[in-house]
Amino acid sequence: MKTKFKTALLTIGLFAGSISAAHAADGTVTFLGSVHSGACSIKPESIDQTVNLGAIAKHQLQAGGKSEARSVKIELEGCDLTDLTDNTVTTTFTAAPSNDVPGAIGTVGGAGRIGIMMTHGGKPVELGVATTPQAISTGDNTLEFGAYVQGAATGDIVPGDFSAVTNFTLAYQ
Repeated sequence: MKTKFKTALLTIGLFAGSISAAHAADGTVTFLGSVHSGACSIKPESIDQTVNLGAIAKHQLQAGGKSEARSVKIELEGCDLTDLTDNTVTTTFTAAPSNDVPGAIGTVGGAGRIGIMMTHGGKPVELGVATTPQAISTGDNTLEFGAYVQGAATGDIVPGDFSAVTNFTLAYQ
């Protein structure tokens, strides 16, 4: 009887050990997202993106000079235009404004007397104001903008690293 009892305990012990090994954790996966009532979904890589504006020579920004424009894209997917009247979307960018460059997004970091300018269709984007409507179609769409660094009109540009953040909101018509 003792042998059967020891065998049963050993079996239970081995079984319990295998259960804990099956539930071992080596890491985690976090899922993020949101649900909204817009006509299109926004691709994950467009929600939180980084645009590298490059290492810009100080002399290029002196006296209101600007860097080369870089592309900023917001990619939409699964657009359903059933409830829209104009089949368009506007984009509103908001950010802390630059103290040195009127109309520009303010920067933080060591660089100084600069700002980030955004464009849509070759024209400057006004912070807090909806862009010109862009036509969209059923399915996938890409909204295209530009961004460049602009120096202050007066004073000396301060070299250093910088970063800036802007938020965007889409409004479907």
